Amino acid sequence: MFKKFFLLLFVFFLGGMALHAQTRDELQKRKQEIMKELEELNREYSKTQNSKKTSLKQLALIKKKINARQDLVNDINKEVKQLDETIYLNERDIYRLKKELDTLKIKYAKSIVFAYKNRSSYEYLNFLFSAGSFNDAIKRVEYLKSYRRNRETQANTIVKSEALLKDKIGMLSNNKKERLSTLQVQHKQLLVLQEDKKEQDQVVAQLKGKEKELNAQIKEREKQRQKVQLAINAVIRREIEEARKRDEAKRQKALEDQRRLQAAAKPSDAAPKSNGTTPKVAKRPADYEPATAMSSAPKDRTYSPLESTPEGMEMSLNFENNRGRLPWPVSNGVVTIDFGITQMEGTKLNQKSDGIEIAVPVGSAVRCVADGEVVSTTEIAGEMVVLVKHGKYFTGYKNLSSVNVSRGQDVKAGSVLGKSGTSIDGEGAILFMIMNDRAVFQNPKPWLKSR
Repeated sequence: MFKKFFLLLFVFFLGGMALHAQTRDELQKRKQEIMKELEELNREYSKTQNSKKTSLKQLALIKKKINARQDLVNDINKEVKQLDETIYLNERDIYRLKKELDTLKIKYAKSIVFAYKNRSSYEYLNFLFSAGSFNDAIKRVEYLKSYRRNRETQANTIVKSEALLKDKIGMLSNNKKERLSTLQVQHKQLLVLQEDKKEQDQVVAQLKGKEKELNAQIKEREKQRQKVQLAINAVIRREIEEARKRDEAKRQKALEDQRRLQAAAKPSDAAPKSNGTTPKVAKRPADYEPATAMSSAPKDRTYSPLESTPEGMEMSLNFENNRGRLPWPVSNGVVTIDFGITQMEGTKLNQKSDGIEIAVPVGSAVRCVADGEVVSTTEIAGEMVVLVKHGKYFTGYKNLSSVNVSRGQDVKAGSVLGKSGTSIDGEGAILFMIMNDRAVFQNPKPWLKSR
């Protein structure tokens, strides 16, 4: 009984610790990721400060710093709550262990007193010889042995319980120290967060004084965005039209083959008369259906001419199945402009982006995120843009200083497309975009794996 009790107690103790350790490990991992992101943001922000030029990029970076540090503070809050829960559970376990240990000691003391009172060999022999039969005497011997073993088990259980209690008290002490250390880290991060917010207010104040200049810069960006969008739409329309022409050519060829087979099956005027049997007619080939070869595609999938070949369908499905796991187009860097419309905090300024702008050193390698075919390498508004087709999806890479690929070239995930250049504000960056066959731009972040 004591063994079972101790085993259940130990399993419960270890299980509870493993559950908390797992959650704590996840929080620690996330904290490390945020700290790494903050280091990159600080490095990039330092570059903008060195330029002595207050810009929208500077404001975007400090805003991202504030958001990341706020996430860090929130995670520290969760960690403190977990530590509070762990401390409470450990204190409760210590209280229970002390109560159970006191009970075990009382029972063990009673058994020792009883053994002491019946320690004489006369009492032992009298107990044995008072048995009514030989079998009864054997049972009494076994009883005395089991009683002795039970006392030994009690003693061992007390020793193990005391060791477990000691470990629990040590863990409780460590938990309290860790909680104090975590609170100190939280306090430090809150102070830095306040400094970041003050700095943001200063940047916003400086930008307000340059609102006309920045508004002109945003308008220039918008003109450039529209030019790129028109060029991308034209490429997508061209690819769809070419795919339709290929489909139509295949369909016409299938019809011509069918007519030739039917013509070959008709009896010739010079042929001998039939003996009454019906001549065999060649079997009519099935009508051409572009998507019939792709058996792996869902039945309710909307047909796209760009998926009319097995290769096109395979690339589409691979691209979709890797949503959230696509590699980033650059090995490192910070997202300075998010997808969609961004409102500049504290100002009336806002800008629209069809992708995400990633700040990287000029000359960084820009890599393809998935297998595909290069469909365009062109210069738009003084900046090189590469478009890659992945079935019915397209990825765009803008602000390249040089290009290593050409139209019609097959590329793999990780293939270097070119080197990064500068954005409109003259700083190192690339713009990464994702589009579908309807030329609808999508937010790239949900497609890319977490960094």
